[in-house]
Amino acid sequence: MRRPEWCRPVRAFIEQFIEFLAVERGLSPHTRAAYRTDLREFERFLLGRRITSPGTIGRADIVAFLMEGRDAGLRSATIARRLASIRSWFRYLHAEGLLAADVAETMDAPKLWRVLPEALTQREVDRLLAAPDLERPYGVRDRALLELLYATGLRVSEAAGLTLERVRLEDRVLRCIGKGGRERVVPFGETARTWLLRYLEEERPRLARRAGSSALFLSARGGPLNRRTIWALVRRYARRAGLAKRVHPHTLRHTFATHLLANGAPLRVIQEMLGHADIATTQIYTHVDTGRLKHVHERFHPRA
Repeated sequence: MRRPEWCRPVRAFIEQFIEFLAVERGLSPHTRAAYRTDLREFERFLLGRRITSPGTIGRADIVAFLMEGRDAGLRSATIARRLASIRSWFRYLHAEGLLAADVAETMDAPKLWRVLPEALTQREVDRLLAAPDLERPYGVRDRALLELLYATGLRVSEAAGLTLERVRLEDRVLRCIGKGGRERVVPFGETARTWLLRYLEEERPRLARRAGSSALFLSARGGPLNRRTIWALVRRYARRAGLAKRVHPHTLRHTFATHLLANGAPLRVIQEMLGHADIATTQIYTHVDTGRLKHVHERFHPRA
């Protein structure tokens, strides 16, 4: 008698999923390698328990695998990523009809296992954005850069890769190329538009005379402002603003997502703007919603 589909070896299902990520999702080789590493580690653990097919995996097995990683001293972010990989794998198998039930669907990493992104408060953001000296060379450029990073949540590589034709000031949107070569449209506010316009009118023409690059943000030599320089700029202005936190460009990305969620933006919309392929990646920001949820509960629940 032919064995059920779910009795195939775990390795076969993993490789089928990785192929799906490449062909259907268009994920980069680097991202696919990360999924494969996590799932191969899970396979190793399952074989140690004599579990050889996905159809016999239970929630307790997943929890035990995560506990093993914690006891081995893995960073919280690594454990959370492993769970995200497992959840994506199970979701795929269930959607393809290869599993009758998705046992990982409602699982989430315990709070203590996560490394929550450190976001800035609104007051800290204001101090950081005001740090560039507008009377000094490149002050307006740097203010425009900081404003845009906070307004859009762009990765530093995405900001460095922006060109003039990808920014529509009149519509307050930009098009950027994210991970895996995926393009997305991100809106920005009137404040960021005002500073971009000032930079484009006052500083960029002077910088562009030296090289004529189409990059949005130009260096002193007229070429594109690179990732390393942007990192250094953000760190320098954080120190100038007197911020005690360790601030880098990704901090502004975290802050962008954190402030949107805290003010009621839907998680799916934030996922779209951040360019996350998987909603599980965006869910790390839901920790900031606790205060708002408590406030809503206390205000509206009859037994609060």
